[in-house]
Order: sequence, then C-alpha cells, then structure tokens
Amino acid sequence: MIGSLLDVARRHIILFGTAKFAAGLVIGFGLGVYFLPILTAEKGLDSDVLIELQASAERSGTFMRDLPGSDAFHWGDGIVRIRDDRIWLEGQVPPGPDYRLYLTPSFADDEASFLAIKAESVEIGMIKAFTNFSIAVPDGVDVGTFPAILIWCEAFGQFITAAELS
Repeated sequence: MIGSLLDVARRHIILFGTAKFAAGLVIGFGLGVYFLPILTAEKGLDSDVLIELQASAERSGTFMRDLPGSDAFHWGDGIVRIRDDRIWLEGQVPPGPDYRLYLTPSFADDEASFLAIKAESVEIGMIKAFTNFSIAVPDGVDVGTFPAILIWCEAFGQFITAAELS
C-alpha cells in the first residue's frame, strides 16, 4: 500500500517537474525570439544622414499603424523614401525576426492580400535595424515600376506594414 502511494507521488512529482521544464523552454524560446533581434540589430541612420538622403528621394510613402493587417506587435510608423539604388525609413518598426522589405505590384494592407501578390513582388532585402533603416536596392530592380512597398516577417508569415508610393 505504501509502495503504491510512493509510486503515485513519484509520478506526480515527475509530471510536475516535466511540465515546469517544458513551460520554461517555451517561455525561454519566446523571449529569445523577441530579444535576439533587438540584441543583434544594427544601428539605424542618424538624423544628419537622413537629412542628406532626403534631398535625393525620388518617391515616398507613409507606414501607418492602423492598417487592417497590423496589430499591437506588427506595425510600422514613418516615411519610407526611395531612389534607384536605396530605400530607407525615417521612422520605426517593432523588433522582430527575419523582416524583409518588398516592392509590390499593388498595395496590400494585410496578410491575405500580400500572399495573393507575393509571387509578383520583389524582395529588396532583410531589415537589420528597426529605427531609420536603409537597404540597398539590388541591381536590375526598377523601383519606379512598383506602386507600393511592404514589410513582411518571413519566419512567421506575418504582415508588418505597407505603404503606397507616390
């Protein structure tokens, strides 16, 4: 009788310990996904460089927080500017893993509308800074033929923000 009670108690202790360990792994992974991009982010452009670049911008658009596909964790805020060889943001996006900048053939304001045009969109590159970032345009990309721009999280298939270009 005492032996079976000890077995039951031992099983409960093991199950409780395993559950705590698993919960710790999940929480640790979640914190790592959030903090790793912050810790490894590049420094954004300073205000002097932004002022200098602004004069050379050929087109621009505005990232806004209130798009249908954006939420409290996935948004953009600021002015994105474009010239033939460079795209930069005067503003910020929230930290996250694997953000990519795309030029799109039409404006997409949520995940479904982007997935419908993703094959025709052109990936410009990875976003490595979350405030005032700058990305070189790959050779052969004609930025003037795209009416919109979008930020997408490849790792989680998540819409971040978008802007129409003028």
